[in-house]
Amino acid sequence: MLAAAVQAGAVVEIGSGTGVSGSALLAGMSDEAILTSIDVEAENQRVAREVFTLLGYEHQRTRLITGRALEVLPRLQDGAYDLIYISGDRTEYPAVLHQARRLLRPGGLVAVDQVLTPAGLADPGDRDAAAVAVREAAAMLRDEDHWQPALLTVGSGLLLAALR
Repeated sequence: MLAAAVQAGAVVEIGSGTGVSGSALLAGMSDEAILTSIDVEAENQRVAREVFTLLGYEHQRTRLITGRALEVLPRLQDGAYDLIYISGDRTEYPAVLHQARRLLRPGGLVAVDQVLTPAGLADPGDRDAAAVAVREAAAMLRDEDHWQPALLTVGSGLLLAALR
């Protein structure tokens, strides 16, 4: 739905997993749109590619990159993306959001998954590195003028922000 709402032609997904989120993103994208999916685990990407193929998505619609998001994102083009979905290493969320600001076009969306888990916004006293990073990312989206944020309390929590 989010990909369709912004008429996404180019999407970055951080954390391929088993292809579930990538499949949902592809479903909302146009037939010419490309999903760039980054994951540190090659096996995750193998499974995701298999899922995409089984669902009938052409191989050319996906660009799967094995590596750490913070090593790959700096090589992507500024202002070229409509949506960035973040569901990777939570300790990297703040640094990934800095890259997202550069990569998104004005009006583009960032979606940060798993923000209401125990290692997230749910327990403000949690000092775990992931929990601290999630709270820092949420504060960035809340406090920086170039973002218009919203928190969806569905599932494990989805923090959205549009780039102004």
